[in-house]
Amino acid sequence: MIRPQEMDFFDKQGRKVLLRGVNLGGSSKVPYKPNMPSHVREGFFEHKRLSFTGRPFPLEEADRHYARLRSWGFNCLRFLTTWEAIEHEGPGIYDEEYLDYLYQVVAKAGEYGFYVIIDPHQDVWSRFTGGDGAPGWTLEAAGLDMKGFQATGAAIVHNIQGDPYPRMIWPTNYAKLAAATMFTLFFAGNTFAPETKVEGVPVQDYLQSHYFNAIRRVAEKLKGLPHVLGYDSLNEPSPGWIGWQDLAQHQALAKMGDTPTPWQAMQLGEGIPQEVAVWNIGLLGIRKTGKRRIDPRGQRAWLPGHNCIWRAHGVWDLDGRGNACLRKPAYFAQVAGRPVDFARDFMKPFLQEFIRQIRGVDPEATVFIEYADLGKPSLWVKGEAENVVYAPHWYEPIGLVLKGFIPWLTFDQEREKVVLGRRSVRKQMVKELARFKEQARLLLSGMPVLIGETGIAFDMQKGKAYKTGDFTAQIKAMDRLLRALEANFHNFTLWNYTADNSNERGDGWNGEDLSIFSPDQQQDSQDINSGGRALEALVRPWPRRIAGEPVKLKYNLKTKKFSFRFRHQPGLDAPTEIYIPAYPYPHGFELWVSDGSFTLDTAARLVRWQHNPNCEVHTIRISPRQPKNL
Repeated sequence: MIRPQEMDFFDKQGRKVLLRGVNLGGSSKVPYKPNMPSHVREGFFEHKRLSFTGRPFPLEEADRHYARLRSWGFNCLRFLTTWEAIEHEGPGIYDEEYLDYLYQVVAKAGEYGFYVIIDPHQDVWSRFTGGDGAPGWTLEAAGLDMKGFQATGAAIVHNIQGDPYPRMIWPTNYAKLAAATMFTLFFAGNTFAPETKVEGVPVQDYLQSHYFNAIRRVAEKLKGLPHVLGYDSLNEPSPGWIGWQDLAQHQALAKMGDTPTPWQAMQLGEGIPQEVAVWNIGLLGIRKTGKRRIDPRGQRAWLPGHNCIWRAHGVWDLDGRGNACLRKPAYFAQVAGRPVDFARDFMKPFLQEFIRQIRGVDPEATVFIEYADLGKPSLWVKGEAENVVYAPHWYEPIGLVLKGFIPWLTFDQEREKVVLGRRSVRKQMVKELARFKEQARLLLSGMPVLIGETGIAFDMQKGKAYKTGDFTAQIKAMDRLLRALEANFHNFTLWNYTADNSNERGDGWNGEDLSIFSPDQQQDSQDINSGGRALEALVRPWPRRIAGEPVKLKYNLKTKKFSFRFRHQPGLDAPTEIYIPAYPYPHGFELWVSDGSFTLDTAARLVRWQHNPNCEVHTIRISPRQPKNL
């Protein structure tokens, strides 16, 4: 077992351990039975009669997928589950068949040497609000009618919207009525909706207690598996409308398509027509392109007998002439007379309670915490952060949103400025990834950092590579990303590996296609590498265990030459381990070390290098062996 401490992970011998992993898997967001990727409408609202048993793949297929991932050099899996998968049938009703399957498939990962992080995944709250995660009954508990979301603009849902589904439009749901209301209730219902109760329980306490209990059920099931490092707290949490200064203005960065302000969203939810702004995104940035009238035509986003929660709390009302009036535009901006800080006031208390709940089941479990996207963490002091890891997400924004590789262009997400030039782009990526370690050092009591999600879109240029077989752009994009991660010596889990990915439907969710594997690229089922995408960049040597502090790591995509330098820790005489995959070295490799001695473990593909303690800095170089002339 490894333990997090002092900004890094360490094994029992005191060596620094680097985690290089993958998210498993992209289609775990949607049910397996019936198979319901996000473009399928039939049966969508039958949210209690389903099963996730078989995600990320059927148990009988696990060996070949795990063997493939191990051969590519991964040693860590961020294993997706969802609250819906565990508790879809109703409050307190757990899917025991799924939990049994989950135990078996996670236990099998240990046979292949993987560390496992359990990720309770969500995006924009739920499948029924355009994402994944929470069960449908959570929306009903809050009085929301998911069948009214399309007409009222409360969410844009692929299953209901149909094709074509605009690329990367799903994040705009964070600011729309359905998801924004649910996140606000989940994190701050006691503060902003104190009159809202479910079964006599305040709505925040009701939602959080069910979430905690569901993840505790998983922890109870998996307790005792030594390779399970721990649990992510909640994937990509959102503040909802918490902290918005003016509900009549749209302050979210994600603007695309119909973009109602929160005030417009509240009115639409009650069936009141609105003329909303329409935005679009391109190379020149995000721009307002016009307006569109949305008329719900008598439909509401609230169930019969339920009124808008925010109207019930005095945020808005109808005047004497029946016109809607916004009474409290800054309702979500203050708590007890001071400005709201979501990370401090709501996110940190949630994280602390999650840690307490998980540790009540497994005292040794590591907890991986996230904050709202691009949001700064709140302050943690010594004693609060023991066995806790900071696990933010990061994607190069231009490639992700535009689904292309533009080597000379990126976007500075902190300063909201365009960055031009190949060298500047590379520096910007390294800089943005370095920010997370700085946050951990300054704000998080020196927590280790693991980048929980990062990756590239493979369906670049409208899937051109699937027709031509030329993945050059994807290879270059993956190499650029890995170089930025390696420059920071980050632990990371790539997004993602989807066993049932397809060229037509990608990862089966909202048009995303970031899987490093696809059966549609598989030409030889007996070849463990067949089906892999951008393997020329993805599969490369890397140090797994380091007897000291890493100094520099470099891998040349063209020459396949690898070099690594580290400074040893005095008194630590355990060997440094370098993983050398077979894929980039079909004819073998040449190895050079600056000092000490080494042994080769051909079965494990490991070089165990015993450094000379009389030298301060140590270097290893690996290069491909040239084929012999026939």
